[in-house]
Formats: sequence, C-alpha cells, structure tokens
Amino acid sequence: MAKNKHRWKFHLAATVASNPFFLNFFQGKIHKGSSKIVCVPGLNCYSCPAAAASCPIGSLQAVIGSSKFQFAYYIVGFLILMGVLLGRVVCGFLCPFGWFQELLHKIPTKKFSTKKLHFLTYLKYVILVVFVIVLPMTIVNEVGLGDPFFCKYICPAGILEGGIPLSMSDAGIRASLGELFTWKSCILLGIVVLSVFFYRPFCKWICPLGAFYALLNKVSLYRFHVDADRCTSCGACGKVCNMDVDVFRTPNHAECIRCGDCIRTCPHQAISRTFSLKSTDREKVEAYEKNC
Repeated sequence: MAKNKHRWKFHLAATVASNPFFLNFFQGKIHKGSSKIVCVPGLNCYSCPAAAASCPIGSLQAVIGSSKFQFAYYIVGFLILMGVLLGRVVCGFLCPFGWFQELLHKIPTKKFSTKKLHFLTYLKYVILVVFVIVLPMTIVNEVGLGDPFFCKYICPAGILEGGIPLSMSDAGIRASLGELFTWKSCILLGIVVLSVFFYRPFCKWICPLGAFYALLNKVSLYRFHVDADRCTSCGACGKVCNMDVDVFRTPNHAECIRCGDCIRTCPHQAISRTFSLKSTDREKVEAYEKNC
C-alpha cells in the first residue's frame, strides 16, 4: 500500500506555524497579539496558549453571535478563497487536529472501515448549518449575544488545545471547571478512541470546517485528474483510500482530502494532480453515462 511518506512534514509545519508560542503552555496565558485578527486555514483553537492566529470556525461564530452582526465578509471570503484554491487539501495537509487523528490511527491495533457508516458524513453539514450558523444567529443570551454553540458544546480541539493546557497551568481555572468541561472532555475522549480504530472520524462525520471545504472540493483549482485512456477501473485507488472514495469514478469527491495515496497506488499512473477548473476525463465519461 503506497503512502505519502512526506505529508506529515506539511502537517508539522502547519501546526508549528499556527502555534509558535510554546512558552505560553508553561505560563498559562493566551497570546493576544495583533496576529489574532488573522485566521489559519485549519481547525486550531483560538484559546490554545501557543496559537498565533484564530480558528476560522471560532471567528465566524464570534461575528455571527455579535450584536453588531451583519455579515462576516472577511472570514467567509477567506474560507471561500481557501476552498476554491485548495478544497480539502487543507484537511489533508494543513489541519493540526486532522494530523492529531492520523497520529492516533497509527497506534497498532485492528482497523475498521467506515464505508458502511457513509451516511454519517452528512452529519457535519448539519452541524455547520445548525450549530455554527443558525443557533448563534437566533439564540442570544441576556446581553444580546449569541453563544458559539459549536466551539462551546462540541469542538474537541478546543478542550485539547485550550481547556486542558490552561487548566493544568492555572489553579483558578481548575477550580472553576464544571459540567461543560466534563462533557467536552468526554467528546474528546470519544474522538481519541474512535481515531485509533477508524480513520479521521471527526473529519468525516463532525467537522464543520471540513464540511465547508467539501462543498468547494469539486470546483477547487487544485484537483485530481484521471486519464480515461490509462485507467482500467481496477479499483486499486479506491482500496487504498482511507476516506472511502472511489477515486477512478469521482476523483474530486467531497470527501477526498487529496492525500495522494491513490496516485502512488495506481498501477497505470492514470491519476495526476492539476490546477484546473476543467472536468477530468473520468468525470466527463460519468456525466455522459448518466445522460444516456
């Protein structure tokens, strides 16, 4: 099974670039410099002591929940730009929490396929619409602000990168921990356990950022091209795909994180990377067959 042996270097670089203030872990404080007005492309908690910038989902919720909210032009524009340029390359190469799940999946134990659980991939779109947009926009507290429902009640990255490190270094925070901390710790524990046995369960089923990029995956400039003259439909690419994509049929599927394992596995070198808005040969064939 051919794997991209160098992808971890991109994940490491993205994680370090997003979290360069390591000393803050020992000091129990959060970086609050001007760089926090900028968003990183991947899921990386604003409250992480080492974080240099903001999480796009957290920033989006902060704007939506604001009493002065009209439209989050900068954040939505940034997400659309990343999605149109790269699609879910962000998930496959630049997301710290995605890498965290991959590292857990390397723990030696029996692994299970998620193909029969494909219906759960739609859950992340529900979470994007309901918890990231609708609830913060419609339910407000006593001062007229909307809660960041996803960040507050669901996101395991927040408890891993922010809640746990800050509580370990600050006695005052430890003393104030309550049911919400316990609830989110249970979610994190569940994701950790699932990640050992299933490949990227949070990315596949829960992540609203992955859902947003998935919506733009088919139209992103960075895409996979299948040469119909070389492809024999042997299915080798689909067998190696941990995201359960039949690459030779739908090379730019919404679930594809563009890891490139299929390219290295293909015995006929029929799959390649390209920057183009044109449909691949295989996509044209599929479209023709549907219309016949």
